[in-house]
Amino acid sequence: MRFLITAVAPALLMAQTGPYPQKIRTFYAPSDPRVPAALMTAEPARLPLPGVQAWATSPGGIQWFGTASGMVRLDPAAPPRDRVQYFASRRYLPDDDVRGILPESGAVWLRTATGVSKIEFRPMTLLQKAAYFERRIAERHDRHGMTADSHLEIAGDLKSNQLVSSDNDGLWTAMYAAAECFRYAVTKEPGALERARRATEAVLFLEQVTGRPGFPARSYIRKGEPKPKDGFWYPAANGDIEWKADTSSDEIVGHFLIFALAHDLLPDAGLKQRIRQTASRIMEHIVSNGYYLIDVTGKPTRWGRWSREYFDTPGGKPDSPLNAAELLMFLKVTHHLTGDAKWDREYRKVAFDLGYAELAARQLELMEELNYSDEELAMLSFYPLLRYEKDAKLLAIYRRAMDAWWKNIQRESNPLWTFIYMAGNPGAKIDLDSAVWVLQRIPLDLIAWDVKNSHRPDVRMATGKDRHGRGEALTFLPPDERPVMKWNGNPFVVDGGSGGRREDDGAFYLLPYWMGRYHGFLK
Repeated sequence: MRFLITAVAPALLMAQTGPYPQKIRTFYAPSDPRVPAALMTAEPARLPLPGVQAWATSPGGIQWFGTASGMVRLDPAAPPRDRVQYFASRRYLPDDDVRGILPESGAVWLRTATGVSKIEFRPMTLLQKAAYFERRIAERHDRHGMTADSHLEIAGDLKSNQLVSSDNDGLWTAMYAAAECFRYAVTKEPGALERARRATEAVLFLEQVTGRPGFPARSYIRKGEPKPKDGFWYPAANGDIEWKADTSSDEIVGHFLIFALAHDLLPDAGLKQRIRQTASRIMEHIVSNGYYLIDVTGKPTRWGRWSREYFDTPGGKPDSPLNAAELLMFLKVTHHLTGDAKWDREYRKVAFDLGYAELAARQLELMEELNYSDEELAMLSFYPLLRYEKDAKLLAIYRRAMDAWWKNIQRESNPLWTFIYMAGNPGAKIDLDSAVWVLQRIPLDLIAWDVKNSHRPDVRMATGKDRHGRGEALTFLPPDERPVMKWNGNPFVVDGGSGGRREDDGAFYLLPYWMGRYHGFLK
């Protein structure tokens, strides 16, 4: 029997969302006639507080404190998590040395050592914000249908945008395509259907371009496009394309996620057929090669390893719970797509005879380090598993496995992981408001400005480092105060950036938003 992903209606838990003030910053030269004269001529109002060098009060009691390292907004009437907000870096300021503040209705003017900034607080619904990010992707992040990295030749200058290939083009494109599938299912808008098809076709092409049935590329470039210096590149048959090998499990997870959603939610018989054929080829490749993804070299790729042989190695043991869940998802999705009983037999063999189902639930026991990329791959794998599985025994095991990851994830207030957890574990007690708040506080400006928060007295830093040797906080900061990152980033790393040399596409907002709408978690 085949099962469709269906929306939860009515939702057991639903967030009522309304307009929320989004921060829109504009820089001005001090000589610009649009800058209020009072900002440039008035002596700064000072308070006898250490470090405060400018101060102002808005009607309604909002207070603004300028320092040599940014500005603080204090609104006693705001909800606790929004009461104190911090503004620093070029996301908001020409420089962090704030010397003058002039509030006005719905905005604030700031004079710094080198320039002037106006920050508007513009109410936007989550839907309006989604439309804003959709435009960004169409304008600056569509490379042959793939959701692409955008490098800025001039820091912060969006006109200097250059689209480039990345290691995870397949995953990021699949996640954007998934968002558009949910969007189409909710709205039936022709534009959503067109974008979902285009991105899904781009994912399917990654398997075609290699000329190796069942082996997708990480990415590809056409003749004349910039070629990244890293990775292993091979010419395609037509000679005008080079494709990137050493494909990761990240790509395979993304591919099977979008195969499931596009097949179930898009009204395109031809596309569905190609999805079934592509999924079958990839699974034939993985199963016939002993649960490995075999590269051009004839050897497994670095991360395409799902075998018991690999799990029994020192390096494979900590990977085994995640990789077990991934393989189970691939097989479950392939059986769902094709209806071929052989994939169900293989799935049950892997789940029970090889013990992969129980292995997937041993994450807390076998984990050696906290890896936020692994959290992403785990939750994207659990979503199809828990939607398609109807066996009560396996459902209980998979929910226990997801709970092991949720133990850390729940402190992140991650809306995507929250909605996946809610969809797979109906009736669970969830802090939905915090997940919605994170969506609200994702900044409109996704340029990777250099950001620093570790010096702040309200931020408690951990004594240890993360897996990359970076300092991390115990305090959870909102996304519009910390460095730009996707959901595979560590949200407790509060310093970072790339000097304004890249812009994120924003699909990491679109996927949870439209998933939440589809399942009825957001109204």
